[in-house]
Amino acid sequence: MAEKTTTTQSNTSTTTHQKTRISKTDIQQFLLRGRAFIALILVVIVFSLASPKFLTTENLIIMSKHVAINALLAIGMTFVILTGGIDLSVGSVVGLTAMIAGGLINEGIILPQLGVIVYPHTWMVMLISLLVGTVMGAVSGFVITRFNVAPFIATLGMLYVARGFAGLRNNGYTFPNLVGRPEFGNTGFEKLGAGDFLGINYSIWIMIIFALVAYFVTTRLPFGRHVYAIGGSERAAELSGVRIKVTKTIVYMISGFCSAMVGLIIASQLVAAHPATGETFELNAIAAVVLGGTSLAGGRGSIGGTLIGAFVIGVLGDGLVMLGVSSFWQKVIKGAVIVLAVIIDQAQARMQERIALQQQLEVLEADKEKLQSKEQV
Repeated sequence: MAEKTTTTQSNTSTTTHQKTRISKTDIQQFLLRGRAFIALILVVIVFSLASPKFLTTENLIIMSKHVAINALLAIGMTFVILTGGIDLSVGSVVGLTAMIAGGLINEGIILPQLGVIVYPHTWMVMLISLLVGTVMGAVSGFVITRFNVAPFIATLGMLYVARGFAGLRNNGYTFPNLVGRPEFGNTGFEKLGAGDFLGINYSIWIMIIFALVAYFVTTRLPFGRHVYAIGGSERAAELSGVRIKVTKTIVYMISGFCSAMVGLIIASQLVAAHPATGETFELNAIAAVVLGGTSLAGGRGSIGGTLIGAFVIGVLGDGLVMLGVSSFWQKVIKGAVIVLAVIIDQAQARMQERIALQQQLEVLEADKEKLQSKEQV
């Protein structure tokens, strides 16, 4: 009887110790998963203390526009990275679609056989530009899936192709004054970047709509589950019936579509299109996604985390500008943030592996204790 009591007390002590140990792990996991939100709070506090103008209404409006651009690119990038891929061409696609829109507004579509120039309506200009961005993403996806080219290499090549086409569109020159002409029915393009609804800029509404749709797709539709499955284990997903090539191609098309929307917004805000628009934007997008908790290995992440990561990158960039930090130091800081985010992501992955192993050991110990109790009886 005494032995049974001792055994029970020992088991209780072991269980209590395990619970304490697990609770510490839970806290660490919580901090890692909430790292983007914690970073956002810290960044806002630091810059609000360093600059009294940081939290003014005017500056918040400007920051929200920058965040919207980062967030739109990051939403598309999230789909790609969730599959274990990468899209380095998003910045160049931004520049290309801006130039496409600028050319359609200022020069129209020249039909030399008929001797006429067709000026599409503003809505048609936007649709054509969005289609171009989507097609660029489809080409990247096709190259990756059909020829088994590494996403890094395929999209790096597309980066140069898209940037080259952007320069060729007007021989490296800018399309200025994109206001259109009333007689051609192509006016109002500038409203996309400067207009507002309920006092909120259109670009922010677009970001909200894209985020809600992306959240619904990733959490409610089979396509979203397929995206996560491919990132978790492509071979297992294929055996489960997931159409790997189609799904991968679609995620790159989504990324291209989001990039095209950003190109339209920037061209509208500037009322001009320049072939260098969007340079290094891919770095901000990747940083936002990784900061938001999406694993570069794929299979883990969320749209909500990406939005918070985009806010961190946007607030950080604008805060450094307000403090008068050199643009060179800004690049250094952003690069360091990306590296730190990847290091933290790897730490989270290792912790999850340890937790999974610990849970397996606990199951084995519980089974062992049951067998011992049966033998004693």
